[in-house]
Amino acid sequence: MTASGPISLSLAENVRFLQDTFGTSTDFYSKPLNIGGIDCRIVLFTGLSSPEKLTVMMLSILSQQREAFADGPALARHLLRESLIPTESAPITTREEMIERLANGLTLLLIEGCPVAVTVSSQEMPQRSVSEPDGEGNMYGPQEAFTEQLRTNISLLRRQFRTGTLVVERHDAHNHARTEYCLCYDRARAPADTVDMLRRKLDAAHLPVLLDSSYFASFLKQDKLNLFPAAAYTVRPATACARLCEGKVVILVAGSPCAMVIPSFFAEHFECLDDYSSGAVFAGLIRLLKYLAFTVAVFGPGFYVMAMTFTPEIIPIKLLASLAEAESRTPLPPMLEMLTVTLLLEIVREAGLRAPKSISHTVSIVGALIIGETAVSAGIVSVPVLTMAAAATIATLAVPSLYEQSILFRFAAILLAGLFGVPGIACCALLILAMACGSDPFGYDYLYPLMPPSRASWRDGFVRSIWSRLAQGDG
Repeated sequence: MTASGPISLSLAENVRFLQDTFGTSTDFYSKPLNIGGIDCRIVLFTGLSSPEKLTVMMLSILSQQREAFADGPALARHLLRESLIPTESAPITTREEMIERLANGLTLLLIEGCPVAVTVSSQEMPQRSVSEPDGEGNMYGPQEAFTEQLRTNISLLRRQFRTGTLVVERHDAHNHARTEYCLCYDRARAPADTVDMLRRKLDAAHLPVLLDSSYFASFLKQDKLNLFPAAAYTVRPATACARLCEGKVVILVAGSPCAMVIPSFFAEHFECLDDYSSGAVFAGLIRLLKYLAFTVAVFGPGFYVMAMTFTPEIIPIKLLASLAEAESRTPLPPMLEMLTVTLLLEIVREAGLRAPKSISHTVSIVGALIIGETAVSAGIVSVPVLTMAAAATIATLAVPSLYEQSILFRFAAILLAGLFGVPGIACCALLILAMACGSDPFGYDYLYPLMPPSRASWRDGFVRSIWSRLAQGDG
């Protein structure tokens, strides 16, 4: 028997198909029983469904029903329409649906002489409890994070978004595991053409495996060479709810605590929940500092290399003398020196991130000693280069959602500045600007509301206005 096709009228044939499919699995559970004179069989996965819960919820109720049924379809109609058992409203008619429901933690009731199977809600999957987010630090606002359970994430989102306009569409990915994902949007605010386009793009995505919502990112980008992200990501239901109120679409994937938000704009990477909980003046200052940090992270090391190699006249005399003295003790030119330090810092970061927690701190300390004191004492790198590279690395952490782009742009700026000087770093800046201007997420301007400058740029762009003005809308 193949995995496709309708459910057979023969109970023995249906059981044989499931045993051939899952019979060697130790967590596959099957139990025959007789209900109202009709032979039936319960099948489930013990790790996903609870036999104890099923016994309390279902079998005790059925044992009290002494009536006989004419045939299998009559028993199925009774269970679906009249019984107190929490069954799904729609019965299963195909073998493919049987496999899918079992994998989702539901219990199947197969009935002799019936071409459909009844599904019973008895899920009891082990799961991580809702905890505080560890990737998006905020002082104010809800302190909840998404988990790996799709149904739990939907409930967290719906608890924040308490209106009847929230739509949650369930889909199956085109991969071997048939992973579930959901499109969440507010039908009163999200543009219908954007939702339709996104639905078509995701349906056309064929993946060997889907473990996170970020796997969809490359299928959503118009220009594959554009380094700016096509979507934003969040682990906070509150942030996802705020984006839904803006008319955006949130994608949740089963097994992933990270939600994808589409479309995404450049300015949103510099925003956080605390911006709207703090005073407008302080929030505006912090947001400007983030833009400055991003600029330093990308162009700081390249500007240092350019100044030391091609344009030392722009450096004050006293500072230039100190920098020249430090550079004279090192064997490498500024460009290679900066590239070496930046690469070493990235290696230390990656080692500390991937290493087990028990030794991650040791890796960071050893890396700091080697790159810091030892390298400077040995004369391999100079103190100014190490200081600039460290400052750029710290500045990168101020905008964590653009970390990958900051690193790639930084290497490009160092190389172009070291090879061509002022024209090189100017070309790097123009290239980054061209990528930002060329990004067109679902027909929207990626640089909105920053460019072109307008009232919106100062309303909630570079800085933010007070809440009494934000509440008045775009007008």
